[in-house]
Amino acid sequence: MIVLACAFVLGGLVSAWAQAAPGQSQDQSANPPQQTPTMVIMNDSDLPETYPRAEYEHLFHVRGGVPPHHWKLEKGALPPGLKLEDSGILHGRPERSGEFQFTLSVTDGSAPPQAVQKEFVLRVRSALTVNWKTPAHVSSNRIEGSVVVSNTTPDDMDLTYVVMAVAENGRATAIGYQRFTLTKTTVDMELPFGETLPHGGYVVHVDVVGEVAQRNLIYRQRLQTPGPLQVTVGP
Repeated sequence: MIVLACAFVLGGLVSAWAQAAPGQSQDQSANPPQQTPTMVIMNDSDLPETYPRAEYEHLFHVRGGVPPHHWKLEKGALPPGLKLEDSGILHGRPERSGEFQFTLSVTDGSAPPQAVQKEFVLRVRSALTVNWKTPAHVSSNRIEGSVVVSNTTPDDMDLTYVVMAVAENGRATAIGYQRFTLTKTTVDMELPFGETLPHGGYVVHVDVVGEVAQRNLIYRQRLQTPGPLQVTVGP
């Protein structure tokens, strides 16, 4: 009787294991290993613009992948004065204006690691610009004209505007001068100049200086006529 009872119990355990095994196999097939989400760089290709010597900071974002993420410059060149950190922060003070194109890559912590790249453009605008509106020219016995100035920064500037006519003997005559506050985001403000001059040839120099005292910043731009302008009327 004892032998028969043991055989009955053992047979029941074997039968139960045989029934459970297929179920376990089905459970494993129903939950396959999860795949790492594909990475996508979320930032727009055109980055926020800035201007020379202004503080700049921009954080790059990626969706997907396995942290930690590591960023680096893959191709091209960053604006001089800016640095890209491994964490994806671009920061610093750009040293000069220009349009800069570069490619960044980011890798994640999966094994093997995923990697993705994207091209970006960063424009560093001139903080203070000056251009001819009416180029310097001779009118009778006068030299006159006008320029336009722009302040693309978020700061007001203490602007000094000086125009000199330099004669062939080196003597300089002021033919334009103003000092005023050039408010932030001003675009193409016209500034005239003009003066009656003696007979002779003159090279016209335009010098514009903008100071932002609270930031200890000074911007300077110049224009010059390609050659002397001849005043032929008068003594």
